[in-house]
Amino acid sequence: MSGEDVDEITKIVVIDSDSVLPSDAAMKIYESDVDITIKETCFGTMVTGPRDSVEKVVAEVRALDPNHVFVKQRGFPPGDERRCRASRGGGPRPGFHYLRTEVASLPIISRALDEYETYNPSEKEESPDKISPSKLKDIIESEL
Repeated sequence: MSGEDVDEITKIVVIDSDSVLPSDAAMKIYESDVDITIKETCFGTMVTGPRDSVEKVVAEVRALDPNHVFVKQRGFPPGDERRCRASRGGGPRPGFHYLRTEVASLPIISRALDEYETYNPSEKEESPDKISPSKLKDIIESEL
């Protein structure tokens, strides 16, 4: 690995938003003034380039809808022979099924982030009084 490869990263940007479309995020990335490589996939947009440039663009895209734009760092750059389907003889790339599962859970995570953002602890109900360990033991034993 040469010195200039060390600082190059790839991030996958995945959108789960009612207000921001994947094409909006892609256009935001294309409009950036940094030297990066962009690849649109069925799951989102892969952004490859110098770490500072990728981080800058990803931050701009996340700002569009922070609770609904997700970013994952990819372990291998696009075309890496260890992951490339062409050099492995076809089939889904390693990690594809895991990524598909992660993407399927994003709506739940988005909803939880939205609810957390609007949560007001002062409206929370009073917690019940604490019980002593001996009373807890009695309750457990009575249930057995």
